[in-house]
Amino acid sequence: MRIATWNINSVRLRIDQVTRFLTEEAPDVLCLQEIKCTNDQFPRKAFERAGYPHMAVHGQKGYHGVATVSRAPLVEVGPRQFCGKDDCRHIATEHDGFELHNFYVPAGGDVPDPDVNEKFAHKLSFLEEMTQMLAEMAGRPAVIVGDLNVAPHEHDVWSHKQLRGVVSHTPVETEAMLAMIEGAGLCDVARRLVPMEEKLYTWWSYRAKDWEASNRGRRLDHVWVTAPLEERALAGGRGSFRVHRQARSWEKPSDHAPLTLDL
Repeated sequence: MRIATWNINSVRLRIDQVTRFLTEEAPDVLCLQEIKCTNDQFPRKAFERAGYPHMAVHGQKGYHGVATVSRAPLVEVGPRQFCGKDDCRHIATEHDGFELHNFYVPAGGDVPDPDVNEKFAHKLSFLEEMTQMLAEMAGRPAVIVGDLNVAPHEHDVWSHKQLRGVVSHTPVETEAMLAMIEGAGLCDVARRLVPMEEKLYTWWSYRAKDWEASNRGRRLDHVWVTAPLEERALAGGRGSFRVHRQARSWEKPSDHAPLTLDL
């Protein structure tokens, strides 16, 4: 099964890019984040025409939102709320014997101080609740994907030294994410298949005039599996995991590239 995840930054604005990706890469399941539309605005007919008639959508007007679309039938387990906010950052589905959790973690604003930045405080609280949730489901076969908005390792960012004080790579965030992975016994598929010393990015800022030439990226998007699925997730070797960088150069691109894992 090929599982894909992509922060699309408005599914209606970029539906042509999504359907192109579905045609070219043919994932069995696609998890989208930041769909930026309500459930009734989700472009269902376009996905049906593309061969993905099964959908679980948890959206809201103009912001956030997640959706999972599939070729085969899925069972919607339902969204979970975090931090007492119904801001549509999670949807869970079941597929052929395993759970698939699609997350969009808060970005956290610009100031990495929870005392002065409510957005950063929200992010840290979200990560704390997410840690507890994943620890509780550690023994179940599950895949966790999404825009998790943290680049946890040194070579997950273009400059570890320059970004240690920048939201997404601060010590409090990276330590929280690594504790989450360890506490739940999760397998960070990308970093099990791609050497730690190799730079690996999934996001490049719109601010760069030539994102590819500057290559100032961060690995904000992730694919994790619980212990029961680790052997299957790694069985295909490095070629089974891909960051589809080419999509970052398409017309009207998202600032994130899609990822795929052949499980």
